[in-house]
Amino acid sequence: MAVALDGDCLADVGMLRAEPAVFGPVASDPTVSRLVNTLAASGEKALRAIRAPRAEARRRAWRLADGKAPDAGRAVTVDLDGVLVIAHSDKEDAAPTWKRAYGHHPLMGFVDHGQGGTGEPVAALLRPGNAGSNTAADHITAARLTLAQLPKTYRRGCQTLIRRDSAGGTHDFVAWLAQRGRWLSYPIGMVITDTIHQHVLKVPAPAWTAAVEADGKIRDGAWVTELTGDVLDGWPKGMRLIVRKERPHPGAQLRFTDADGMRLACFSPPTPWAGRSPNSSSVTACGHGPTTASGLPGPPACGISLCTAQNRIWLEIVQIALDLLAWMPMLALTGTARLWEPRRLRLRLFTTAGQLVTTGRRRILRLARHCPWTSHITTALERLALLPNPG
Repeated sequence: MAVALDGDCLADVGMLRAEPAVFGPVASDPTVSRLVNTLAASGEKALRAIRAPRAEARRRAWRLADGKAPDAGRAVTVDLDGVLVIAHSDKEDAAPTWKRAYGHHPLMGFVDHGQGGTGEPVAALLRPGNAGSNTAADHITAARLTLAQLPKTYRRGCQTLIRRDSAGGTHDFVAWLAQRGRWLSYPIGMVITDTIHQHVLKVPAPAWTAAVEADGKIRDGAWVTELTGDVLDGWPKGMRLIVRKERPHPGAQLRFTDADGMRLACFSPPTPWAGRSPNSSSVTACGHGPTTASGLPGPPACGISLCTAQNRIWLEIVQIALDLLAWMPMLALTGTARLWEPRRLRLRLFTTAGQLVTTGRRRILRLARHCPWTSHITTALERLALLPNPG
């Protein structure tokens, strides 16, 4: 709860301890520190003990979402992406990052809530700050952790779509996905290597077709084509390679691999799209999860010895907080309020001034009538009260 309310260290539970009428008994700082130490000493056993009930709680939350869960369309879209967490002191495995900062470089899995919501971080793999963006072994581990958080129906179902940008375009990771091809669909961005670039330069003008966006409209100034032949040597059988070129926006810096003043992007379309024309898969299928919106806080600075094992526990705590921030809007909010990101939720809902009044053995929450978000809060509380007791 403290992290969900924007706390960034274990000592921030003191904010909850100060309001026992709202939050009830809250552990002391030494108790919280000892708990983290105990869990860290248990290693993978503790991580499995935390992750298993998270997956079960996710299944129940999605079931209660009444058609608003990420799997409402009988399909789940997962994004893998790396985030940078800045460390302000010398912690174990903290290292210079590719953005010339200093800290850690976790690889995370996000479930896309589609147009009706934001996103749901479901898995995170803690890595040193200098960990590679395209390390295949880390991508495989992160994908496994992500799939383990999904309801069993989607762990081995063709309705699951795993997306990754060009950092995931490695032989080992794509081969691992291909082995599960009948279970998963995987649009993956690809690095434009010299071989791919040479093939693009040889594509005749008539082979390029107008790009079509997801809404069926033709994208002005964008074209796509499909590469075939030896450029696919060494990649899984049946894999397709789509190249998209478009006019760059004013002021954009072109790369060496761009051609004829056009910005190039290359990706392998999702496997069920086999047999479809390139222009129908022209939309870049490799999205990013809501990394910035999730407000991933850095490792805590509360006086305990922050080794990597303890930071792994902290990362699990952060993920539970992010679960709460994803499930609350899904279950309690409606309309555009479901699209509010954590910062906006904290500003408009969590920090709204209120007064607790006890009368007639009842506890009443009083909110200012003129507050613009009072109706959202009262409606959310009513919707939550109608849910069945999880106990």
